Amino acid sequence: MSEITSLNVELLFHMHATLADPVIIPNGPSGTRVIVGITGGTVAGPKINGTIAHLGADWLTIRADGTAQLDVRALITTDDGASIHAHYSGIMSPGADGAPRIVTAPLFEVGDERYSWLNTLQTVAIGAAGTGTVDYDVYRIL
Repeated sequence: MSEITSLNVELLFHMHATLADPVIIPNGPSGTRVIVGITGGTVAGPKINGTIAHLGADWLTIRADGTAQLDVRALITTDDGASIHAHYSGIMSPGADGAPRIVTAPLFEVGDERYSWLNTLQTVAIGAAGTGTVDYDVYRIL
């Protein structure tokens, strides 16, 4: 098997989510648990456009090394009426500039035939958290 030194990707969409105030459960057996509800948002891009429902959340864990392990579930409603369940895990850690950088691996579930191609993809998302927001660019691996 040959070594892969780069990946070909295709941008699916940019996601901007607004977030609720976090609920913090300190000193758990796995670290500090932080539960952050999703209050809304948008997705916009060449493959998917729509809104993010006020239903999802991130059940992240702040680990002993200071990084955060994400566990997110969200619901996207496309502009043409399809419902897309998104689930992803990933890591938030300081980037080269010291600001938090998020790298995740979203998977999608959809029953609408127009978007059934999402069921077969492994995607990657690169993002950053803001004050009460999070932004990601979501890419399909080719």
